[in-house]
Amino acid sequence: MKIEGRNAVAEALKAGGTIDRLVVEKGLKDANSQKIIDDAKSRGIKIFFRDKAALDRESVTKRHQGFIAEITDYVYSELEDILALAQQRNEPPFIIILDGVEDPHNLGSILRVAECAGVHGVIIPRHRSVSVNETVIKVSAGASAHIKVAKVTNINETIDELKQRGVWVYCADMDGKSVYDADLTGPLAIVVGGEGKGVGKRTRANCDEIVSLPMFGQINSLNASVATAVVVYERIRQSLKK
Repeated sequence: MKIEGRNAVAEALKAGGTIDRLVVEKGLKDANSQKIIDDAKSRGIKIFFRDKAALDRESVTKRHQGFIAEITDYVYSELEDILALAQQRNEPPFIIILDGVEDPHNLGSILRVAECAGVHGVIIPRHRSVSVNETVIKVSAGASAHIKVAKVTNINETIDELKQRGVWVYCADMDGKSVYDADLTGPLAIVVGGEGKGVGKRTRANCDEIVSLPMFGQINSLNASVATAVVVYERIRQSLKK
């Protein structure tokens, strides 16, 4: 798997990820580029300097910014790892569950939001979902190196387990209570649906409550990553008030 772009490569180095090979565009002299190169050298990573055309040919995203790192396949976490992180931080669990998000740009953006907002982890289904790939890593701007992502076989079984552990599970969908009237504090998991189809009926019915975002225009839904950001930061706003 390839990590492309300055931020993504820099964050992978910072997180201590296993980088097998780093390809750098020749002639980069700026301080940020040199820091990445120095960090890679200090870790004993093999660095190959190539001209821009060579990186263009190798790039998957075509937006490499002069840096392409090859890593072992993305290592997923387990639900237990996410809950353990919340306990380690002495915080109530705060989790995002994605039901059928298939656009890598959406997943990358959601991982970026989750990491910035201090979410303990993101859960995705093993099937009917995009995996963490090169595009996701690039769009996340390095967040994928820091946020825990668990891939589970059955979303509803995972929801049941979270509920048994005292985590409230809210579904972000249409026709629910306004998110601004819901109590989003305490142990919480937010389920966000995929592009077009939204949250599945069974999953929706399995959640403790449905919350929605007020809509005032002609379009009745937001992009999955935008909707996630709004709900996540409403949770933060409510928590900061307490």
